[in-house]
Amino acid sequence: MNAPADASGFIGRIVEWSGRNPFLVCVLTFFAAAWGIHALKNVALDAVPDLSDTQVLVETDWEGRSPALMEDQITYPVSSRFISAPKVKFVRGKSMFGKSFVTVVFEDGTDMYWARSRVLEYLNSVRGALPEGVNPTLGPDASGVGWVYEYALVDKSGRNSLADLRSYQDWTLRYALGSVKGVAEVASLGGFVKEYQIQLDPNKLQAYGVGIAEIVDAVRKSNNDVGGKTFEVSTAEYYIRGQGYIRSLDDLRKIALRTDAQGNPLTLDQLATVALGPDLRTGVAELNGEGETVGGIVVMRYGENALRVIDGVKAKFKELQSSLPSGVEIVPVYDRSKLIHRAIGTLREKLIEEGFIVIAVCVLFLWHFRSSLVAIVMLPLAVLLSFIPFEHLHLTANIMSLGGIAIAIGAMVDAAIVMIENAHKALERARHNNGGEELTGERRVRVILDAAKTVGRPLFFSLLVITVSFLPVFSLGEQSGRLFQPLAFTKTFAMFFAALLSVTLVPVLMLWFI
Repeated sequence: MNAPADASGFIGRIVEWSGRNPFLVCVLTFFAAAWGIHALKNVALDAVPDLSDTQVLVETDWEGRSPALMEDQITYPVSSRFISAPKVKFVRGKSMFGKSFVTVVFEDGTDMYWARSRVLEYLNSVRGALPEGVNPTLGPDASGVGWVYEYALVDKSGRNSLADLRSYQDWTLRYALGSVKGVAEVASLGGFVKEYQIQLDPNKLQAYGVGIAEIVDAVRKSNNDVGGKTFEVSTAEYYIRGQGYIRSLDDLRKIALRTDAQGNPLTLDQLATVALGPDLRTGVAELNGEGETVGGIVVMRYGENALRVIDGVKAKFKELQSSLPSGVEIVPVYDRSKLIHRAIGTLREKLIEEGFIVIAVCVLFLWHFRSSLVAIVMLPLAVLLSFIPFEHLHLTANIMSLGGIAIAIGAMVDAAIVMIENAHKALERARHNNGGEELTGERRVRVILDAAKTVGRPLFFSLLVITVSFLPVFSLGEQSGRLFQPLAFTKTFAMFFAALLSVTLVPVLMLWFI
C-alpha cells in the first residue's frame, strides 16, 4: 500500500513544484526546445529505413582468368576463411571473368567498422594461399542502400569522344566528388577506358626468337625512374637521375629488347604495332535511347545523411561547371533527394493536418480557446523533444520513423485535456462554494494545482502504459526489426515526453490560460 502512495506523492510534488516555479520550468523548457531544434536540424534524412545487413565486400582482380579458375583459386579460399570469423552469419561468393566478389554478412547490430577491421585481419592470413600478384581489397564502407545519386556526361556537340569523357570522369570528376563529405565511392561506368596497347606480330616474334615474357619484362623495366648518387662540380652539388617513365607511344616504340651481334638494338616497334585503344568491355551505358554515354554512381558512406550528401554533390557540380570540357554537360539520372523530399513532405503535411484536427477538437470540446492553448503549446514541444534521443541513437528520419509521431499525436494531448477539464470542474465547484464569486490570487492557484495533482499520477502512468505498448516491436530482428523499430522508437519518445510535460509544463500553462 506504501508504493502507490509514494508514487502519488512523487508526482504530486513534481506538479506542485512546477506550478510554484513557472520561471524555472519555462527556462528549462526553452533550453530543451532549443536542443530539440538542434537535433531536428542534424538528424539524418532518408526516404525509407535501411533494411540491409551489416556486410563487407571483398573484391579481387586477376585479369584474363576464367570464372571457373577464379572460383577455385580465389573465391573458394577467401570465402572459406571467413566462415569461422566472429559474428559472421553467412558468406556469399561470386566469380566472374577476371573478378571475384566475396560478401561477408555479419549479425544484426555489428558495428560496420569493427566488421571491416575483422575482415582485414582475416584477409592477411589468407593472402599466402592466393596466386602470386593477387591482392584482395575491401569494397566501400557503404550499406546496401548507399546508391544515392547517378549522373551522365553528355556531349551533344561531338567534340569529345567516349574515351575522352571516360578519362575526364576517371581522373578529374571522380576525385572531385570523392572529396565531398559522406561520399564513400564514385563508381564509373560506360565509355572506353584508354589503354596503351601492344599488338604483337607472331611471325616476327618467331623470326627474331623473342618470347612474350621477354617483351613484358622489357616494358616493365623501361617504365621506371631511378635515382643515383650526387657529385660536386665547382662547389655545386648535382643529383643523378634516370628518367624512364613512358609518356607517349613513341616511348613505347623505342623500347630496346636486345642487341644483335653488331650491337644494333631490336626495338619494340619492329615486332609489334603500338597504339592507343579501349579496354575490354563487358557492358555499355546508354541514356534515353540516344546512344552510349559515360556516367558515375555516387555511393554514400554508411550512416551518413543522404540528403546532405546529395546536396554536397550538387554543390560540387556547380563548382566544377566552369572547368568542364567544352560542350560537356552533367545530366542527373537518379536523384534520391526528390524521393526524400516527397516522402518527408507527405508525412509533414499529414502531421500538420493531424495537429490542426487535434487543435480543432480541443477548441470544440473544451469550448474555451485559452484553455485549448495548453494542449496546443504542449503538442509541438513534445514532438520537438522526441528528436533529442532520436539524434543520439543515430536514427534516420524517414517515412517509417516519423510515422511513429503520426501514430502518437492523438494520444499525446489526452493528459492535458483531462487536466484542463478537471481544473474547470474544480474551479466551478470552488466558485459555487464561494457564493458564485470568481477565485483570485492564491486560492485560484491552490484549486488548479490540487486539481492537477488529483489526476496527475493516473494520467502520467496511463501515458507511460501507452508508451511501453510498442515494446514488443523491439524484440523483432533482422529486416522486420530494422523496418518497424524506428517507428516504435519515435512513438515511445513522443509519448514519454508528452507524459513528462503533462506533469511539468501543463500545470504552469493551466495557471496562465485557465
